[in-house]
Amino acid sequence: MAQLERITGPLIPAQGVDSVIARMRAVAAHLPPQDGVAVFNRIYLSVTEAVVHAIDQGCRGGFPDRAAAVALDVRFAERYLTAVDAAACGVRPPACWRPVLQFRSHPGVRPLQFALAGINAHIGHDLALAVVDTCRTLDCEPDCLEDEFDRVGDVLVSLEEHIREELMPGPDLLQVADPLTHLLGSWSLERARDGAWAAARALWALRELPPLQAEFAQRLDASVGLVGRMLLTPLPAFPG
Repeated sequence: MAQLERITGPLIPAQGVDSVIARMRAVAAHLPPQDGVAVFNRIYLSVTEAVVHAIDQGCRGGFPDRAAAVALDVRFAERYLTAVDAAACGVRPPACWRPVLQFRSHPGVRPLQFALAGINAHIGHDLALAVVDTCRTLDCEPDCLEDEFDRVGDVLVSLEEHIREELMPGPDLLQVADPLTHLLGSWSLERARDGAWAAARALWALRELPPLQAEFAQRLDASVGLVGRMLLTPLPAFPG
């Protein structure tokens, strides 16, 4: 963990998408390519760059409210980057990120599993809290961010197949005999995104009841972490 110490920058909110991208590139520069965090980071960096490109296109890219889109994108990324920095500094990270951080060097876990477990943590937990963070930043209701939320989700879904194609070692892995094929079928980015939106609305509705809001967030974190642990189940090598 020492090699990750503070490489993403200080534990303060990123000031914009350029800062977010710079911090993710710093993670990539300091980790071996096979590291589980590095695997997810590569995918997330490409997704963030795609979202930023769409935001820069404004209405043509599906983001008519650039300020809201940037705020959501930055708050979203901060959740992941803060988890990485926390683990590097010896601080206990959120439960949703612990499986990726704990199994990052396990030889029986395939790159695609790390990518999916990272996406599960980031969509299932971080996205919901990022919506609430953004609502507080912009002093608005979640419904005001629904278009931006949906558009970010559309970019993620459109890249899901690309992620699978890039990290699948070969066509043989598509055979039903490979355990990875069955594991992939047990998780859906689309369902995770729907769950994140429902969780964000629930967290916002509980904002006047801080103890209940905190309990809801804690249980969400734990449940997403459980799914991540399952996604990282070490698998036997498939003969190719």
